[in-house]
Amino acid sequence: MGAFKVFFHCGIGFLLALLLVSTSAAAVADDEVVTIDVHAAKQLLLHHHHHHHHPPHLYLDVRTEEEFKNGQLENSFNVPYMLNTSKGMVKNPKFVDQVLSLCSKEDHLILGFKHVYNMGGGYIAWTQNGFDVKKPHPDEL
Repeated sequence: MGAFKVFFHCGIGFLLALLLVSTSAAAVADDEVVTIDVHAAKQLLLHHHHHHHHPPHLYLDVRTEEEFKNGQLENSFNVPYMLNTSKGMVKNPKFVDQVLSLCSKEDHLILGFKHVYNMGGGYIAWTQNGFDVKKPHPDEL
């Protein structure tokens, strides 16, 4: 199974990014998934800083909690798609509900998930391009 990042819009001006372990986005959205590179993703995330009249783009990182704790994008949210259990890695059974809880009820009832983008290369490509990440303080490890 390959891993990839997905941006999707849930409601007015709310953009999330997902790291999925499966290559199927059917559970996330009915729209076609379009791949964008990390440079385009960075521009989407930075767009609000330069144009305050536009709603912000937010980043949802769905790597495991352990991976997220070792480094993440600034102001990102973590909802793990996969969980470490005594039986190994299993899909988070509450994943969709946890993602939906980040969107207002009105937003996802009216608009659903729209504008799905696969961020080619995911978090690894982000770091390989030298883009900023937040690393934990040594006391937090």
